[in-house]
Amino acid sequence: MAEHPAYPVGLRLTGRRVVVLGGGQVAQRRLPALIAAGADIHLISPRATPSVEAMADAGEITWTRRPYQDGDLADAWYALIATSDTEANRAASAEAERHRVWCVRSDDADAATAWTPATGHSEGVTVAVLTTDTKSRDPRHTAAIRDAVVEGLRDGTLVAPHHRTRTPGVALVGGGPGDPDLITVRGRRLLAEADVVIADRLGPRDLLAELPPHVEVIDAAKIPYGRYMAQEAINNALIEHAKQGKSVVRLKGGDPYVFGRGMEELQALADAGIACTVVPGISSSISVPGAAGIPVTHRGVAHEFTVVSGHVAPDDERSLVDWPSLAKLTGTLVILMGVDKIGKIAETLIAHGKSPDTPVALVQEGTTAAQRRVDATLATVAETVRTQEVKPPAVIVIGDVVEVGPRSTPPSTPQRTPQHTPRRTPGSTA
Repeated sequence: MAEHPAYPVGLRLTGRRVVVLGGGQVAQRRLPALIAAGADIHLISPRATPSVEAMADAGEITWTRRPYQDGDLADAWYALIATSDTEANRAASAEAERHRVWCVRSDDADAATAWTPATGHSEGVTVAVLTTDTKSRDPRHTAAIRDAVVEGLRDGTLVAPHHRTRTPGVALVGGGPGDPDLITVRGRRLLAEADVVIADRLGPRDLLAELPPHVEVIDAAKIPYGRYMAQEAINNALIEHAKQGKSVVRLKGGDPYVFGRGMEELQALADAGIACTVVPGISSSISVPGAAGIPVTHRGVAHEFTVVSGHVAPDDERSLVDWPSLAKLTGTLVILMGVDKIGKIAETLIAHGKSPDTPVALVQEGTTAAQRRVDATLATVAETVRTQEVKPPAVIVIGDVVEVGPRSTPPSTPQRTPQHTPRRTPGSTA
């Protein structure tokens, strides 16, 4: 008999009885999608993995703790057969055939009446891939195709012609620490949908080269000690373009709310009656140390970490940081935007009890091709910054965790960490 390809169809299982035989790894992988579909799931198995058991404990599935018995598939709409007992699988498959129940078998796809496609999801679209070659089914091949399509939909590189998604309003997108690969999937997709992008100097600017020619890019760079676009002007630009019905992305470094003035922009938009979506980003405060081999916490070394802004010195009346209290903490101190103030900061911490020998690491241009790590101590960090010519943007880590990782180097010795792709700009913005 000639082999025919499977007929693709989507099952609407909400409230309908679905029987799953076997509580092992196959069930663990398949159950979440069935739960999401709203199915009335009945698991029949004497044992289950801890994850499957947790689903039963949470009331997401009904678990009957015994082997398969004839009659278990009565009134079922769909069955997943995945036990380790081949004879039980055959018997259950035969029962499914008698009752006209669509049945998937994990041990013998050829004996099944249904196949599970490689599926993925992106913004309301489900991608399902089935092979048309019934004699050489390779799940890795279909999964690879699925992944490529879903990734293209998510990052905006795969867009149907004349059907580009547009969402009027503003999205505050955290671009991450600098490496464009570290922006979130949602952030990348919104960039691909944008009509206007207002970008910071510390955002992942390499992504701007991927934008279509019609996208207007506005440079909102706030270069330290130089020209900058006033915050009020940024707010006005966001409001002006959004009121024109455009999809606007405010691309910020790190996370919008970690020293990023994201809330100021959101408040201005709210006052103007403009919808705003906030997309969190990976903060440089934890990602940059991690990229340089420094964990901000480590068992037996640091049970907490504190992130502070160092853009004003400890003796500046504008400072809101309680430096004396920070000096008494035993955990990790992470300082952003503090390169030029690190001398005063170190003096203050030492004056209030911090050991002068406390390890310090400065990670410049973190997660980029220009990443550079310089180690010192509180006593030597000011001179080290001067002699090693450490420049912003750099993340400063103070504490014993600096010496935990295998990449630690002697104080005052610069260390460069190569990256796989040329990158340039890390960090958060003030």
